[in-house]
Amino acid sequence: MGVARHKRPPELEGTPLEDILDRYVARFRDRKADWAAFEDAKIEGYKRAQHRFIGAGGSGKHNDPTVIPANNFTLSIMFVEPGQGNAPHTHEVEEVFFVLKGFLDVFIEDENGKRLTTRLGPWEGISCPAGVIHGYDNNSLEPVYFQVMLGRAKPETMGYADEELYARRDKHLTEAS
Repeated sequence: MGVARHKRPPELEGTPLEDILDRYVARFRDRKADWAAFEDAKIEGYKRAQHRFIGAGGSGKHNDPTVIPANNFTLSIMFVEPGQGNAPHTHEVEEVFFVLKGFLDVFIEDENGKRLTTRLGPWEGISCPAGVIHGYDNNSLEPVYFQVMLGRAKPETMGYADEELYARRDKHLTEAS
């Protein structure tokens, strides 16, 4: 018999293990591809699907009952077809991209438009610091699957570098998906 060396969070005190296992396991087969997870995903060149596992990520969709509740970070799997990516943006916390399958060109840029790009393959990742403009493109011939983590349970919706996109960054939250 073991001893728990740390207290459970208040919401799990007295919760049976069966209930914890049921609530804290998320299977890919049960995830729905959300093609309207982000405002820029409506634009050709930025179309992609988010599969939420823990929390909402940078989509702002914090009321998804199918995801594991986030306490300190979020985790999603993105599916991006060739020729697609996302708009340059920032977050108030760090964001990590970790490639599972395929190849992804990730970039960072400054406010003057200087952009540095590197290609990530399977089992490679990047941590994008808070406030650094970043994004990605799939310039390969195959779809890419990669993991995205954000360092807060309920991060703000991404802050697009483009003024027009930034002005409507939450519009996707009020439209039917």
